[in-house]
Amino acid sequence: MTTSKERVIVLTSYERRSLSRFLTLYLISVFVLLAIIGYLFFENNRASMKSAMKFEMMYQGRMLSSMIVMEAMKGKEMDEADKLNFLASLKHCRFDVGYYDKEQDAIYSEIDEVDRFDKDFYVKDNSCYTVIEDKSDHMGVHYIVLKENELVGSFQQLRIKIISYLLFSFLLMGVVGYFLGRLFLRPVREQIEAFDRFISDTTHELNTPISAILMTIQSLKGIDEKKKKRLEASAKRLNMMYSSLTYRLEGKEEKAEPFCFAKVIEERVGYIRELIEAKHLHVSVDLEPTEVRMSHSSAERLIDNLLSNAIKYSDVGDSITVTLRNRVLKVSDTGIGIDKTVQEDIFKRYTRANNERGGFGIGLNIVLGICKQYKIKIDLKSEKGVGSTFILTFPLMKQ
Repeated sequence: MTTSKERVIVLTSYERRSLSRFLTLYLISVFVLLAIIGYLFFENNRASMKSAMKFEMMYQGRMLSSMIVMEAMKGKEMDEADKLNFLASLKHCRFDVGYYDKEQDAIYSEIDEVDRFDKDFYVKDNSCYTVIEDKSDHMGVHYIVLKENELVGSFQQLRIKIISYLLFSFLLMGVVGYFLGRLFLRPVREQIEAFDRFISDTTHELNTPISAILMTIQSLKGIDEKKKKRLEASAKRLNMMYSSLTYRLEGKEEKAEPFCFAKVIEERVGYIRELIEAKHLHVSVDLEPTEVRMSHSSAERLIDNLLSNAIKYSDVGDSITVTLRNRVLKVSDTGIGIDKTVQEDIFKRYTRANNERGGFGIGLNIVLGICKQYKIKIDLKSEKGVGSTFILTFPLMKQ
């Protein structure tokens, strides 16, 4: 039987897949939400900072204009040098200032170049400009231009700060999501553990009665042959289910060795002959000698589960074909087929293609596990109401 350590490994693998899916969806949702919040916060703050900067620059420009008007109203005679000295002494703010006449020529300016005078506030080349127009032309000054160079840098600092906060929040939400996922998956883990314990205990109890039934059937005499075959078929079905369950639960590592795979197929087809005859199925076997390297028990479980699956999902009188050519095994049936919507899931543990037929839903999961272990490529071609074909391509034998 499987040990508690082995069960933990299986459960941890299941938990890891479920937790990764939950965290992926959760983190994508959190990332989108935080990105939207960060973008809206940045745009709102940028608009506020831009509006505040515009107000401050226009206020400072109006103050400079008022000081020029007040000086001009004193009526003092001023030559060009006095005007330049006065305009140069006016600056009392953190902005670069320029004074221009009606023809937009600089009288005194700390600004290298001004492209436009028709807009009171604009941003160009990472700098903000404010233009104050004084139509009275005191001291020849018609335009006062202020230039600011720090707003774009403030935007960049704000952007970096918001991104830092968002990354921290994202990491924090990721940690919270991880523990939430573990918390939500705990009931699922407990249910799987309970289910595995039930299967383990059940298979342990089944071994003795199944062996007794098979031995008793062999010793029966004087009964109807059809009834005897029916009993033997039912007992062998139970024995195959028991073998699959113990293989799944024990998970023992067995030594791989080379042998003729065609002989194993012939043996297993012969073993389940009573099951085939009980449903009046037509079985066709076409095999060529093919050497493979794997454990005998894995080879038997591989064939048993493929044949058992074909028998279970075939109706009375249907056909099953088994071919082994060029290292390709094909197990085909003309049964009910598998709907395309569930074909991707039938290899998952405890998944059944049809709820009215089948066993525990572990047979094809065992097949997939064996194929992965021995690097066997597995394909499925199936159509609802037509039948199914499982195609196994064995790797070449290494010399």
